[in-house]
Amino acid sequence: MMDLYPLLRPLLFRLDPETAHSLTLKSLPLAIRLGLPDLVQPADANTATEVMGLSFPNQVGLAAGLDKNGDHIEALGKLGFGFLEVGTITPRPQPGNPKPRLFRLKEARAIINRMGFNNKGVDYLVERVRKSRYRGILGINIGKNLDTPIDQATNDYIQCMRKVYPHAHYITVNVSSPNTKNLRDLQERDAMHNLLQILKNEQAVLESRHDKYVPLVVKIAPDLIQDQVLDLADLFTRHQVDGVIATNTTISREKVNGQPLANETGGLSGQPLFEQSTAIVEILASRLNKQIPIIAAGGIIRPEDAIRKIAAGADLVQLYSGLIYEGPGLISRTVRVLNQMKEEARLRSSR
Repeated sequence: MMDLYPLLRPLLFRLDPETAHSLTLKSLPLAIRLGLPDLVQPADANTATEVMGLSFPNQVGLAAGLDKNGDHIEALGKLGFGFLEVGTITPRPQPGNPKPRLFRLKEARAIINRMGFNNKGVDYLVERVRKSRYRGILGINIGKNLDTPIDQATNDYIQCMRKVYPHAHYITVNVSSPNTKNLRDLQERDAMHNLLQILKNEQAVLESRHDKYVPLVVKIAPDLIQDQVLDLADLFTRHQVDGVIATNTTISREKVNGQPLANETGGLSGQPLFEQSTAIVEILASRLNKQIPIIAAGGIIRPEDAIRKIAAGADLVQLYSGLIYEGPGLISRTVRVLNQMKEEARLRSSR
């Protein structure tokens, strides 16, 4: 059977991006009942990957932001992902920034968003996860409320962490969204040191309380200079962070200057982010030296992009904007290529 997404995309792209996003997610259960997910299931056997003490069925995951509230976990779990990440979630519900706040840069195969952590709050997400029948690996991405002063942000992360800990396979600390004022200040050396010290202590308490260890991951920005990335890598090693996601969206417009909508404020994702985010992966990999796993996100539009991320030092990859432009068929194509790459490497090593 053929991939139907190329036929549907022109229709979806006539809609406002946020409307199209909502409609697509709400249509997933119908697509499942019609058997359409069979089109995007990986055709070959998955190759399991051990990362952070977890066994991932494949290396291709869903990035946070697509399903902020965990409303569509079961449906997304049937698309062939090796793992899902939901959120970003905050302690209290918040509406996010005024609309419009999501924009397509079609020529660049990019998206600009200034959503502003719009979500229904951590309690709502936990209830959705509890009721879900999805049994795959689930990451939960946590952040701070807009009206929480930056010097009290740790309290918001702790609140979320305590509530999601029993229900997550890993927890991502989002300190890198450009759409919450001053949030990126938490990436500065002293602020990150203090944050990690408190969160790692809380992780130990929660491990004892729940009798399970849930890895703690930090998601960083692509707009950091090399010395900042190296400083963060040293802090991650010092505090024994379990993983790092590189990267969030960029505030740079260098690759899209002059294009329609390029001057909209917010974080840019998609193809123009690829080289910038991959460079961050390379810097991290050079410093971390395989001590801490790297999850690469940013600009994966083709399976070959995922290969580049893995070659740069990533252990896993995440998709988001690529799904908007290429559809869910990108999942199976990427899984297939990465599995083939792993098999070839295995054969070479056994010779």
